Amino acid sequence: MFFIKFRSGLESISSILPGVIALSILFGTTSLLAVTVTFEKKNRSFERLLLAPIPLDLLMLAKTSGAILFGVVNAFVPILMAAFLVDLAHVDWLVFVPAVFLISVASTFLGLFIAVAVSEVFEAQTFSNFFRFPMIFLCGLFFPIRALPVFLKPLSYALPLTYGADMLHGAFHGGNILSVPIDLAILVAFCVGLFMVSLRNIRRRWIA
Repeated sequence: MFFIKFRSGLESISSILPGVIALSILFGTTSLLAVTVTFEKKNRSFERLLLAPIPLDLLMLAKTSGAILFGVVNAFVPILMAAFLVDLAHVDWLVFVPAVFLISVASTFLGLFIAVAVSEVFEAQTFSNFFRFPMIFLCGLFFPIRALPVFLKPLSYALPLTYGADMLHGAFHGGNILSVPIDLAILVAFCVGLFMVSLRNIRRRWIA
């Protein structure tokens, strides 16, 4: 809104856009899934869903697909707004689209992991912030990882959003920290890991 009102600083929009997109996905998907699943579990409607005669992994993929789509749509809202202010012709869409999709998947499965770990809706939001707020400062969204203190850099590389943000910055400006295939592989590994851990916790806490 500042850029639109004062028509100044437009040249910096491209530099902050990857961070804004990543945060839109992260906060949208984790809030949506963590709250809805926790609410359904509290009202026992999720228990009826678990009675469906389909495999649990397929059921949870279907359950989370809406949040993943929501995250992808969220990512394009800042893009559409920025398109009226700056030229986006330089964006590498072949890198941008997979990055947006995988960030949405990883964030959604993080929300699922949080939802399974808590029992109340307010706990889901509190626990979500335990993951989300460090990502704002440690994942290279607005501050380059190379500028962080040495003791914080290992923590940065332990967070999935670091690799999604690296791809987004590469799509807009080039100069990724890691190569795109490595970012993709690590993001996929985070997605699979979060999903498998969530399934195991569902079986242990809600089914067993």
